Amino acid sequence: MACDHVDVLIVGAGLSGVGAACHLQRDRPGRTYALLEARDAIGGTWDLFRYPGVRSDSDMFTLGYAFKPWTDPKSIADGDAIRAYVRETAREYGVDRHIRFRHRVVRAAWDSATARWTVHAHREDTGETVELTCGFLYVCSGYYRYDAGYTPAFPGLERYTGRLVHPQHWPADLEHDGKRVVVIGSGATAVTLVPAMAERAAHVTMLQRSPTYIIPLPSRDRFADLLRRWLPAKAAYPVVRWKNVVLGTASYQFSRRAPGLMKRVLRRAARSRLPVGYDLDRHFAPRYNPWDQRLCVVPDGDLFDAVRAGRASVVTDTVDTFTEHGIRLASGAELPADIVVTATGLNLLALGGMALTVDGVEVDLSRRVAYKGMMLSGVPNLAMTVGYTNASWTLKADLVATYVCRLLRHLDRTGQQIVTPLPPPGEERVPLIDLQAGYVLRSLESFPKQGVSAPWRLYQNYPRDVLLMRHGRLTDSGVRFARAGSQERSASRA
Repeated sequence: MACDHVDVLIVGAGLSGVGAACHLQRDRPGRTYALLEARDAIGGTWDLFRYPGVRSDSDMFTLGYAFKPWTDPKSIADGDAIRAYVRETAREYGVDRHIRFRHRVVRAAWDSATARWTVHAHREDTGETVELTCGFLYVCSGYYRYDAGYTPAFPGLERYTGRLVHPQHWPADLEHDGKRVVVIGSGATAVTLVPAMAERAAHVTMLQRSPTYIIPLPSRDRFADLLRRWLPAKAAYPVVRWKNVVLGTASYQFSRRAPGLMKRVLRRAARSRLPVGYDLDRHFAPRYNPWDQRLCVVPDGDLFDAVRAGRASVVTDTVDTFTEHGIRLASGAELPADIVVTATGLNLLALGGMALTVDGVEVDLSRRVAYKGMMLSGVPNLAMTVGYTNASWTLKADLVATYVCRLLRHLDRTGQQIVTPLPPPGEERVPLIDLQAGYVLRSLESFPKQGVSAPWRLYQNYPRDVLLMRHGRLTDSGVRFARAGSQERSASRA
């Protein structure tokens, strides 16, 4: 069984993991590191998802890295462009030479006496177990399962003779030209799939149990186009990035403080793009408030255009049963379908499913509290990337990476080796992920919690977090620093 040591071990080689490694190389070039990637390619989500039309639902000036300007003309980019961007970044910084592919981390054990993690990874290609040690464990695996999406147990599914697919595992041989397609779902994946498949299918129906808020946005940023005519990419990029941060923050705050007004704005935007007399209340008027779940972006209003052109339709109903040739609805209507796509959500998985122990004591993640949204109470020298739910994932990922580099610098400067977050005072806890989406609610109890105030609360506010993560104190009441061997063994029970 092979074993070696690095200063920082990064789990995951997707958007977050590659970014974390780049920050290390830029800010702490003397540190040794490696990335363990369960799959056989760089890109994470953007390499896994290959369904028609796959794209970002955030603008690339904020989903891109702070240190690498996004230069593609489109602000709302497709999956191929994002994957190429991540891989180019990895090559440019030499990160690709530090990645060990087909290594799935299964468990990690912390020892306070040596201030080291011992990490066990299963090699998917050879079947062997690989053991590595590190001083700092940095988990960038996201929070959903890569190997299985979520599909409800639909009645009568065994009778259906057509093709059934889940977007997370799109078959390379699937042809939908001239076919009747039903997409079950109303989230970001469904509103992406429907207009993309409608370009070649006979007809595409989006079957939703209830509506989702959908907002049309231009696929190109006109301000960015104008600015890039006069400024170099490195000068224009941060200006556009902050412009989009401010607009996004303002939109979110407006939604939370004046939900009725925001509903009217979204309703007006949808009505202007749909046919006259369209039943907007039934198909595009959710029962919840904006940002109780993420808003679904449709670039250039492509979903509305497909509906208006008659290439796609929206049906709001529930599945009674699958039939041999389609779906019978609770209303009694039937939807014929050659292909059914179950865009019914994801399965969540904390820390990529790895098991943790601290000084021999198993860590129950559901009983831990997140510190600054990135570390866990009683768990030393471990950081995790959990992005924003109301803004681009990478905005938070960049801040976490910056903070990790600050912590490592502080440890070097003070001669200490261990940093351990402490649980907040009081017993009140709230969910770590502040969304009401079904895929979140199904698994939220198994995830760490957060407190009700800083530094144990993730505020979903990027400008505020910039002050906290880039400029805030490292030695606050929520964390303890120590040298190897001096850490209290009871810390794991904190």
